[in-house]
Amino acid sequence: MKIVLTNDDGIDAPGLETLRQILAPDGVAIVVVAPRDPQSGVGHRVTTRTPLRVAPVGTGRFSVDGTPADCVRIALKAVACDADWIVAGINPGANLGSDVYNSGTVAAAREAAILGRPSIAISQYIARDQTVDWAVTGRHAQAVLACLLGQPLGRGSYWNVNLPHPLAACQRLTQIVCGLDPHPHRYRFRQDGPDYHYDGTIHERPRQPGADVDVCFGGAVAITRLAVTAEGC
Repeated sequence: MKIVLTNDDGIDAPGLETLRQILAPDGVAIVVVAPRDPQSGVGHRVTTRTPLRVAPVGTGRFSVDGTPADCVRIALKAVACDADWIVAGINPGANLGSDVYNSGTVAAAREAAILGRPSIAISQYIARDQTVDWAVTGRHAQAVLACLLGQPLGRGSYWNVNLPHPLAACQRLTQIVCGLDPHPHRYRFRQDGPDYHYDGTIHERPRQPGADVDVCFGGAVAITRLAVTAEGC
């Protein structure tokens, strides 16, 4: 099996390295194609009118001067056309509910689905005043990915996974397949002269019982199957 790894936090992000470490020992061929610089929140933006600079940065690792969706396009059209899966992450911060529309991590998985390849976006929710222990996150992510990579996934479909937080190494997590929460974020803009500053937090966001926000904030792994209309690569 060959898996392309990408993210929206840049090729040197700890979540991406954690992903590589937990997947590589299984005899999987890993190719990393990730943005040169952080691209969080860029959504599904793609580059079509300017060249994309692709630089090898080690064996099987490529840095792209572009977005996460650009990285997937480069991977499947140029440097790893025979990839079996695309996995994007591990994002430091949740991608739940309406987040999937502005998340570069989820956009990478969506672009893979558009090109007819199965894919997974995986994110680590970070609880208030907490930090991520990447070793622990990796241990739990490995269990979820082992399950999902062994399941058939219909053409044009992709998984969005969110790990709860905080986590303990010995903790046993429940995995729940659920839908996206339809509620928008609660936020406002604070004016400072001519400038408007975003003022909002995800921790108190509204929850629909049984949807992904409620599942993840309740301490379980939220797994959502999303779909697009797929065309051939």
